[in-house]
Amino acid sequence: MKNTSSVLMIALVVAILLVSFSSNIGKAKADGNYSVEHISHTISILYTGHVLINDTITINETGQAGPSSFLMGFPSKYGQYVLKCFAYSESGTFPVTLNVPLGNRLGFYGVSVDFAETNGAPRVFNLVFVLSSSLLQQDASNSSLYLLDFPAYPSLTEDVGVCNASIVVPKDATYVGGTVGGFTYGQANLPAFTHSPANLAFVSTDDTIQIVDIVNLRRELTINEFGAISGVDTYQITNMADKKISYLEVFLPSNTSDVHAEDQFGRSMGEPLQIDSNLSRYMVNFTSSVEKGRSSRFTVKYQLPNDHLTRENMNKFALNLSMFLHENYYIDDASVAFILPEGAVVANLGNGADNSNYEISRSVFQETITVEGQGIIAPSDFHVGFTYEYNPLWSSFRPTLWVWALAIVGCIIATAFWRKPKGEVHISLPAAEMKLKPEHLKSFVDTYEEKKKILSEIASLEAKVEKGKIPRRRYKVLRKTMEARLSTLSRSLTEFKERTGATGGKYLDLMRQLEVAETEIAEVETNVKSIEARHKRGELSLESHRKLLGDYQHRKENAESTINGILLRLREEIG
Repeated sequence: MKNTSSVLMIALVVAILLVSFSSNIGKAKADGNYSVEHISHTISILYTGHVLINDTITINETGQAGPSSFLMGFPSKYGQYVLKCFAYSESGTFPVTLNVPLGNRLGFYGVSVDFAETNGAPRVFNLVFVLSSSLLQQDASNSSLYLLDFPAYPSLTEDVGVCNASIVVPKDATYVGGTVGGFTYGQANLPAFTHSPANLAFVSTDDTIQIVDIVNLRRELTINEFGAISGVDTYQITNMADKKISYLEVFLPSNTSDVHAEDQFGRSMGEPLQIDSNLSRYMVNFTSSVEKGRSSRFTVKYQLPNDHLTRENMNKFALNLSMFLHENYYIDDASVAFILPEGAVVANLGNGADNSNYEISRSVFQETITVEGQGIIAPSDFHVGFTYEYNPLWSSFRPTLWVWALAIVGCIIATAFWRKPKGEVHISLPAAEMKLKPEHLKSFVDTYEEKKKILSEIASLEAKVEKGKIPRRRYKVLRKTMEARLSTLSRSLTEFKERTGATGGKYLDLMRQLEVAETEIAEVETNVKSIEARHKRGELSLESHRKLLGDYQHRKENAESTINGILLRLREEIG
């Protein structure tokens, strides 16, 4: 009897504990749990080959409010390619934390969306990733064949009711094969922690993909005294494709006119061809093709009407302009500078934008407003608004200065002529400069061009040995031969520099510019090796690594442009 009572008591205690535990579980679910009802997983290939993943998430809330945070990601192999991530809904944007653990699972790259400021997640919101163009490969022998590496499905910590996926490719694209059945696919009851790397091969002959990195875009908009605006867009690009590129499509502000382009040396590249007037899209043809892995700069100049300016009163003007609304590409670094008319003064900044993004620089008579941004993708929130005060009387300031300057110069010339003694005046050039012969200049330029060619061959040789295309023993032999020839050329160039610099005048100045540019290139190459090593050790993030590389590449290209300009000038001297 005693044993029976003990058993009944134990059973009663266990039953009470089970009821209490079940009620607590039910309460937790009712207060804050949710389920993911539907995800629309869209993978778009941008014009520059970057991969845009837009996940539209619909949740089914079981409590009073949605979750205060949301975890999502994809297989960890794609983490190194993430350039940008942001979340938004109809009510605004939400903070996103990158590279967080996805639950307690390994092998995933996770991001966390914070909804604390909105007291819970909205029912529908979007999470967008921009991935590097390195995930899109173009066949070297068949430039119309592409292979895309991408996550077929998102990875969540909860099951998903339905996930519909689509891949946005050029209109003429044809599906060839891959781990997914086509450009559209889907799955019901998508399990939590889905790990789904995928690939897709397709053919496109429409030339609507140009695998390049737009390292930076510098836009200068100069406002004159009448409110007309002239624009100058300077692009720095790097060819990431396995082929040469000879053109690039660019987007300009709406209602542009008088569009023309110039290369990095200021030579005309002709009038860009307008492809889409609604989107203000133009095709710029290069004077020379850009090879794989090489960078180039070009400039597009245009005119804008004064429609973007609003006159608030007699001396006060307002400008509101939204940038980068239609660009079908990713821009690493962008800046827009507004050069105001002489005498204009900034009255107010940030009409609809954050004042911290603005920077004002001042010269004697002029002010310039600069706005910068990183990771630009359309439709961006790069909106610029400001007001400035300008007195129309300033329009006569410059002509008045010229009149006074001409008057003063005229007086000086008249005085000098009045006091000038009679007789001939002889002007002589330095003897050394007169002795410099055209063949000396030609020999110097030819030798320097050969040196540049050998340096390029050495760089190509290093790339081949890293990829295992040539044996290391053969690499050492070829490099030793090239370095021997390079040493001979360097000695000859040193002698030429001494002879050319000894002439004085402009040649001495050119040699000094050449040495400065060479020193700059050597420093850049040393710094690039340093940041590559730091990146491999994990001391630099992908974003910092890319930004530093872009800065150093920009410095190197400036130095190379200086050298090419000097050689071009010397060739012109040869005649």
